[in-house]
Amino acid sequence: MTDSGQTDTGDTTPSTPEGADGQSVIPGSGNAAVNAAVERSEQTAGRNVTPFSELPIAEDTANLRFGPDLHPGLLALLPLVGVWEGEGEADTEDRGQHRFGQQITVTHDGENYLSWSSRSWTYDSGGAVDAPAYREAGFWRISEDDKLEFLVSHASGFIEVYYGAPLTQSAWEMATDVVLASPTGPSRGGAKRIYGIVEGGDLGWVEERMHPEKGLVPHLSARLSRVAG
Repeated sequence: MTDSGQTDTGDTTPSTPEGADGQSVIPGSGNAAVNAAVERSEQTAGRNVTPFSELPIAEDTANLRFGPDLHPGLLALLPLVGVWEGEGEADTEDRGQHRFGQQITVTHDGENYLSWSSRSWTYDSGGAVDAPAYREAGFWRISEDDKLEFLVSHASGFIEVYYGAPLTQSAWEMATDVVLASPTGPSRGGAKRIYGIVEGGDLGWVEERMHPEKGLVPHLSARLSRVAG
């Protein structure tokens, strides 16, 4: 880590892992991805995030049926919009291998970015919820030439900037360019993430993070079902 708190991210170009739970992401044309997103949302079509109060600007929406139209620049990210819940596997220095639950909320307000929020929790040996765990918030952006930007802030005290690109119309790969820790935050190496719509319309994702001796190693993965949007 440098004096400014910036971590050397190292090489983040390993072989591409499969989606969460070993499921491969589903390729397809742009129209197929849009149609698949609509079909998957039929059971959750009436659900959305709840606004706190009426604002003089467009409210965030996690449901493409409500609120403002999605910005045309975000069509390559359309399948992500929604609320997703499920479970995953983690392998961390402090706890080793363990299960965790997760909720991801992806919303838009008609502007050219997606808002991102992730909350998670761990389980005890009996399967009961143990404690809140990893929490992050940020924004997804994508350029006209499909260059992906993901800016994410972690509650534990560090921020990351990922750059990447779509792998298909329903899968996205990115790697860190900057990892910056606060004075009280943890030291973290660089990371690589892949998100994708897997079989059954779930959202699968994996994260590999740089280990000082082993290079990129599996860190987090999850498979989440759509619950709203």
